[in-house]
Amino acid sequence: MFSRWMKIPPGKSCLIIGPRRSGKTTLLKHRFQDFQYATLDDLDYLDWCKQDPKGFIAKLGSRAVIDEIQRMPALTIAVKYAVDNEEALFLMTGSSSIGLLDAAADTLAGRIEIMSLPTVCWGEDQGGPTHSIFEEKADPPQIKEAHRALADAMTYGQFPEVLNQESEKKKHHVLVNYRDTYFTRDLMQLSNLENLEGLLALFQHLARSIGSHLEVSNFAREAGISHPTAKKYLNALHQAQLTFRLYGYQYGPAKRYIKAAKTYFSDNGILHSLYAAAGEGQKYENFVLAELEKRRKLGLIDADQFYYYKSSAGHEVDLVFETGEAVYAVEVKATRNPGPRDLRNLREFEDRRKRPVRRFLFYAGEEYGEVENVRLIPIGALYRGK
Repeated sequence: MFSRWMKIPPGKSCLIIGPRRSGKTTLLKHRFQDFQYATLDDLDYLDWCKQDPKGFIAKLGSRAVIDEIQRMPALTIAVKYAVDNEEALFLMTGSSSIGLLDAAADTLAGRIEIMSLPTVCWGEDQGGPTHSIFEEKADPPQIKEAHRALADAMTYGQFPEVLNQESEKKKHHVLVNYRDTYFTRDLMQLSNLENLEGLLALFQHLARSIGSHLEVSNFAREAGISHPTAKKYLNALHQAQLTFRLYGYQYGPAKRYIKAAKTYFSDNGILHSLYAAAGEGQKYENFVLAELEKRRKLGLIDADQFYYYKSSAGHEVDLVFETGEAVYAVEVKATRNPGPRDLRNLREFEDRRKRPVRRFLFYAGEEYGEVENVRLIPIGALYRGK
C-alpha cells in the first residue's frame, strides 16, 4: 500500500469519483479506518437502501464511507438530511457520474466537496512529488530512471493493481480482465448499453483517432451503430472516467476556430487492454496528456479546464490551458531530437488578449533545453512531478 497524492479536506463530506479500480475504496479504507463502511456493490445493501434509504443512512451512523453510490443516486437525499440535521460526515465514491453529479448538485450543493481520483500518477507509488513539472527541473538521475521505466508505463498504465504486479504477463492479464469486466460489461449494465460488439468497435476507433477531432458520424459508421447510439456510448465512456475530452480553445471570433472535441483515454493501460492499433506518436500523446490531466484533477495543476487549439489556417497545439495571468501551450513529440518543424505551431501560437504565453515541448529525449522561446521538457520529467 502506498500513499496517494489526493488531499481530502478534514471535517467535510466528500464525493470522490473516478474510474473503477483507480483506488478510491482502498484510499478511504486506509485513511478512515474508524468509519463505518458499506458498498452498494453488495446486493443486500443496495436492496436495503432502495426500500428504506433514510433507515440505511441512520444505521451507518454519523461517520461512514458509502462505496459505489452511483448505483443509487437518490440516496444523496438521505445523506443531505443526515449532514444537515445530525452533523453527519459521509465519504462517498462513484465509478460513474451518470445521474450522480446531477443528484449531488441538486441535494448536496455547498455541503460536500466533489473530487476526482484518477489512476495513479506516474511515480506516485514511489513517494511524494519531487518537483514542479513546468517550473523546475527533475534531477538527472531521476530523469534517467524515468526514461528506463517509460516504455512499461506507456504500455501498461497506472492502475494500482497493475503497478503491484511483478511481471509484464501478469500486468497484461489484469488489464484484459478489466476490459472484460469493468471497461465493458459493468459499464453496459450501469449505462444501459446493449451492443457489446458496437462498444468494442467504438473503443478501437477511439484508439485510432487519438489526437484527431471527434466526428461522431465517423465513429458510428466504423462501429456499425446509429449516430444517437454512438453519442450515448461515447458519453458513457466519458462519465465512467475512462476517457476525457479536450475542447477547442476559443479566444477570437468563434467561426475561425474548431469547436469539435478530442477524446483521450484516461490511462494508457486501457489502450493496451484493447489491443488497440494506435501509433507510437499517439501513445506518447495520450500518455503525456493523461498524466497532466490526472494532476489537474488532483489540483496539482491550477487550471479549470484543458483545451487544444487549431486555427483556421490549420496550426494546431496539443494542449492549451490558462493559469494565473498566463496561457500555457504544450506539444508532445515522440522524437528524441526535435527540429524546427516540431516547434513551428508553438512558435506561431499567440494569445489574442496579449497575455503572456509559455510554450513547452515534451519529447522523448533526456535533456532540458530551450529553443526559440520554447522550453524542451523530457517526458521523463512527468515521473514524480506535479
